[in-house]
Amino acid sequence: MARNVTPARGTCNWCSPEQTSSGRTVSAATASPLGSSRTLIYEASRPPSTLSRRSLISRPDTAVPLATAPNLRDLGGWPTAHRGVVRRGQVYRSAGLHRLAGTDAESFAHLGIRVVYDLRTARERQARPDNLSTDIRTVALDVLADSSDAAVAHLGDVGVDASTLNETLAAGVGEGLMRDSYRDVVTLPSALSAYHDLYAGIADPRQRPVLFHCTTGKDRTGWGAAALLLLLGVDEQSVRDDYLQTNSDLLPALAPIIDDLVSRGVERDLLLPVLEVREEYLDTALEQMRSRYGTIENYFTAGLHLHEHMIDSLRDALVQR
Repeated sequence: MARNVTPARGTCNWCSPEQTSSGRTVSAATASPLGSSRTLIYEASRPPSTLSRRSLISRPDTAVPLATAPNLRDLGGWPTAHRGVVRRGQVYRSAGLHRLAGTDAESFAHLGIRVVYDLRTARERQARPDNLSTDIRTVALDVLADSSDAAVAHLGDVGVDASTLNETLAAGVGEGLMRDSYRDVVTLPSALSAYHDLYAGIADPRQRPVLFHCTTGKDRTGWGAAALLLLLGVDEQSVRDDYLQTNSDLLPALAPIIDDLVSRGVERDLLLPVLEVREEYLDTALEQMRSRYGTIENYFTAGLHLHEHMIDSLRDALVQR
């Protein structure tokens, strides 16, 4: 279960890339165009062990660069076992869609998405409902509903007082919260139910193309994408590459918010563990999955209670051979 750490409440939602403590709107478009570069903006501040040289060179171009919908990308294009490849244009992942507007909304419409699965908590959905056209069906799947505090999901409520935030995340608490959250997304009953419904929906051809997201599109969404890609036969290193791509697609959009907090006394080194993705976080989820279920197939059958025929449907529909 997650650590019993309850962040102080306040007004600065730095987990959503649009606003600083002063209320100033910050556009993700202020960063370099998403998807146009594979160089990590925060490379200098991140441990070398979290960077994948291979991911910067050979991974497929999956990003859909929409300034008002950061961290949006196609799960297709990855090679699978037996010379297959994950089909493009079927499953997408992203951060929150509450700011989607203008020409970005038109570009989003061209993706043809029929169903959006929202993995956020009820509180997150109420605070920032998705801005979608009425012809797109939305399905709420609260992954962390059974969490004792869902602290990571609600870190955006941490107050603007720098000393409070520094104290909340000091001494490795941020890393601990993240690891606990990654265990939760594998084992919580609400998580198992949510991911069951997500993958069952993806298996239904009437619902595709689909998109799933949380607030920043990195943790709950990150595990949802990683588990699916592994099931489809994508090798683990490629799965890690897709997971780590969030650091290049999302962190530029968060840069103005990080800079604003740092200017008010918040320590940058305390922010990065909860705003970026790290291989050790994914490792935590994979270790939890393997200790409980052994294999990714058993996670889907014994953990998520998906029948073999549904797993076959997922592979047949999403892998091009």
